[in-house]
Amino acid sequence: MVSLMIRGKTFMTSALLLKRLACFVLFISMLSTAVFARQGATHFRELTVIDGTGSPRYVADVTILGDRIARIGKPGSAKPREGDRVIEGRGLVLAPGFIDIHNHSESGLLREGTAANQVSQGITTLIVGPDGGSPDSIGGYLSSLRGKTAVNVGAFIGHGTLRTLVMKEDLRRPATQEEIAAMSTLLEGAMKEGAFGLSSGLEYDAGFSATTEELIQLSRVAAKHGGIYMTHMRDEEEGVLNAIREAIRIGREANIPVQISHIKMGNKSVWGRSADAVALVNEARKSGLDITADAYPYVAWASTITVLVPSRKHEDPVEVQKGIDALGGPDKVLITSCSAFPDYEGKTLEQASAFAKKTPVETYIEIVKNGGAGVVGFGMSENDVKTFYQTPWVMVSSDGGISSRHPRGTGTFPRVLGLFVRENKWLGLEEAIKKMSLMPAERLGLRDRGRVKKGLKADLVLFDPQAVIERATFTEPQLFAEGIKTVFVNGAEVWDGTKTTGQLPGEIVKGR
Repeated sequence: MVSLMIRGKTFMTSALLLKRLACFVLFISMLSTAVFARQGATHFRELTVIDGTGSPRYVADVTILGDRIARIGKPGSAKPREGDRVIEGRGLVLAPGFIDIHNHSESGLLREGTAANQVSQGITTLIVGPDGGSPDSIGGYLSSLRGKTAVNVGAFIGHGTLRTLVMKEDLRRPATQEEIAAMSTLLEGAMKEGAFGLSSGLEYDAGFSATTEELIQLSRVAAKHGGIYMTHMRDEEEGVLNAIREAIRIGREANIPVQISHIKMGNKSVWGRSADAVALVNEARKSGLDITADAYPYVAWASTITVLVPSRKHEDPVEVQKGIDALGGPDKVLITSCSAFPDYEGKTLEQASAFAKKTPVETYIEIVKNGGAGVVGFGMSENDVKTFYQTPWVMVSSDGGISSRHPRGTGTFPRVLGLFVRENKWLGLEEAIKKMSLMPAERLGLRDRGRVKKGLKADLVLFDPQAVIERATFTEPQLFAEGIKTVFVNGAEVWDGTKTTGQLPGEIVKGR
């Protein structure tokens, strides 16, 4: 007889029972192995690989097993077994899944975990919480998405969110030292929960009144935990160069890497100043500051209507007229959402004013007094967009989200591949892919994503370089792109070329 102790109680058993127990464990182990084997591998055969590093393309066979890239070999070298899947890739490009470093799908992912408008354009990882706005609890939010999304998800903690938690509604003033201390405590908690850093939205009400010193103090807390300071700067129009200088100062004094969100020249008054902006950042980089930026590939931005008046004097007709003129006129403002005046939706400010029988200034003031509106502003120059995209330290981002009313929410990455690379020839394909994959992966410290390399996570997009293009427009912003053939996240197919597959293999990604 053999003595066993279970939960402090002693039982007598026989050698026969132990033998049967061992056989049962072996059976379960063999069964698990068989189940895994039946899952099979996926083989991409004779396709062009662009690995994300910027290196020249090459033709290869690529094998996925489980959630990893298991093999990269010569064309024709793949040896599929029974139960394996084979995808013929001749004429197609296999690239790392695209990482969107600036996305607004915080609440959208809770409603639509399949993330159709993201995976349909090749995005496999979303980073949310930009522009100073994020979930209150980073840990709680990320936990709520575990096992429920088709894409990988990570987050920044929003400066505006911290201010709102501490200062409540009293946001139109600098924070006190006591309030900064309280925000620092919350920030420290968020960093420990996996936030990638601190995001700011200094053009918006929650962050507008914050001092540079407040941002430096908070950024030092994020820096202590290996974080990044990501900023929607204080001004993207007449004061854009000073806003860049502020971001540089914060980076230097807090000793923290800086990411400028959706860098742009936001209205007609600063067209052509992109070269000055690039020169400012280049100087800072040469002096040792780790500063980069991202940009979306459109000449129209999307925001709240109040950003038209940077002075915040929203009821001053002179200031309002100045803001409208700087953009190029009321016909350059498209109203996308307006709860108080739903008849204005889909109309320009000029059209809405004619509908209401008011001047554009009067219509603007009326909208702001009644809760505001979401707008698209056609205020940017194609030449400035080109300058930024041809700058080595600028990566691709969408600034979109689920149910976005701007085509960038569905079309950003295919637009770059189809328009900027194939048609305009502003970028080489290898360079464009690097801006979509390895660059944001390295910025975030994601060591197992962003490249096509054996052993890394199988986040992959297969597309036709001759056909890929956005279809989304400002009137139909939810149209899916063409030319994206399939998308895999952690080895599971989430987009089959026409629709989502329903699989939810996305993982939570966290900061350093």
